[in-house]
Amino acid sequence: MNNLLRQAQIALSIHSGWIIWNLFLAFIPLALSFYLFRRRSLRRSTFWWLNFVVFIAFLPNAPYLLTDIIHLIRATRAGFSAWVITLILIPQHLLAIIAGFEAYVISVMNLGHYLRKIGAKKAVFLAELGIHVLCAIGVYLGRFQRFNSWDLITNPDDITYRILDDFTSKRPVVVMFITFWVLTILYWVMKEITLGLGLRIRQAWHKNDNLITPPAPHPDV
Repeated sequence: MNNLLRQAQIALSIHSGWIIWNLFLAFIPLALSFYLFRRRSLRRSTFWWLNFVVFIAFLPNAPYLLTDIIHLIRATRAGFSAWVITLILIPQHLLAIIAGFEAYVISVMNLGHYLRKIGAKKAVFLAELGIHVLCAIGVYLGRFQRFNSWDLITNPDDITYRILDDFTSKRPVVVMFITFWVLTILYWVMKEITLGLGLRIRQAWHKNDNLITPPAPHPDV
């Protein structure tokens, strides 16, 4: 028993740090999406555009957590007991991956809400595809080239060179193409699930309101 507890502590100490950091980076675009796309005001100031650029730059960090499945595979081969793998490592990694991708889904859905609000409903589908393309490139640069979002400011020349070099090579283009389709399919699935859950929550909320609020008296009474 003591050995299992020690293994569980080691597993948590090894993986919790980077999981929390990656989730923090994933929730930055989520928070920005509510500021940018869910406000009542449609005014786009200079400050709004600066935050939009930051939103685009950090958005790939959310779907990036999908690639953290690599860490789970490595963790299962690190010699931990089956109990630690089943009860600690797998739930820990899967919850982080799901939370990160859900942050991506809600962020893009908020963008779609904003486009509909300003009368650009027909642009929603193309905007979603464009976001998936940019994030597929961002995920590749983050996972394989080890760039961070802030490298767009601190190291733009190197990023530009790597992107141009990768687009002239077959393997990176194939990886980005596959990543694009994975993001597109998973986004569609998670979007439908999110919309369904949101509808159920709203229905339950209205049902509770009807139970709490007494019916209005009949006008003839």
